[in-house]
Amino acid sequence: MISHETIEKNIGLLIVLTILIVSIGGLVQIVPLFFQTSTTTPVEGLKPYTALQLSGRDIYIREGCVGCHSQMIRPFRAETERYGHYSVAGEFVYDRPFLWGSKRTGPDLQRVGGRYSDTWHVAHLMNPRDVVPESIMPAYPWLDRPLDGSTIQAKMRTLNIVGHGYTEQEIAEAPAALAGKTELEAVIAYLQSLGTHAPKG
Repeated sequence: MISHETIEKNIGLLIVLTILIVSIGGLVQIVPLFFQTSTTTPVEGLKPYTALQLSGRDIYIREGCVGCHSQMIRPFRAETERYGHYSVAGEFVYDRPFLWGSKRTGPDLQRVGGRYSDTWHVAHLMNPRDVVPESIMPAYPWLDRPLDGSTIQAKMRTLNIVGHGYTEQEIAEAPAALAGKTELEAVIAYLQSLGTHAPKG
C-alpha cells in the first residue's frame, strides 16, 4: 500500500491518481443519467424545433443572447413565482447545445413563449426601450434582413444523428419554410416556442 506521504512527494503519481479518482467519480455521476428516462424522454408534446425555430435558435446563439439571458428556472420559490414551473430535463432533449446559462442581466427566457405577441417581440428587438423603458438591452435592427436557409437541411440531418427524428419530408420542405423569412421572424419563432410544454402544476 502506498502511503499518503509518498503520494504527496511524488508529483507524477499524485497527478495520475488525481485523474483516476476524478474520472471514476465523474463516471459514477454521469453514466447513470444516460439510462434515466426522465433525462432522455421529452416532456409531453415536445417536438424538435421546426426549421424556422431552429434557424432562430442559431441566430440567438450567434448574437450572444445567452450571455445575458438564462434558460433554466431553478426549483426555488423566488424563481417559480416569477417565471413559472421549474425546468425539468425532459424540456431540453432537443437542445444542442444547452442554453441554460447562469447570467441574468436580463430575465430568464425559459417560459417566455406565448407570453407576448409577435408584434411586441418585433418592437422589443428593434428598440427594447420602446416597450421596457428601463431596459439596458441593445437593439438588434440588423435582424430585419433575409434569412439564409442554405444550411438548414444539413443541420437537420446532423441533428438526426443524435436522435432528433426529423423526417425526410420535413427536411425536404425546410428551405421552402424559410423562404421569404427574415432573421427577426426566426428569432421570434424560437422565443415563442420556449417553455410552451412546461410541466403542469
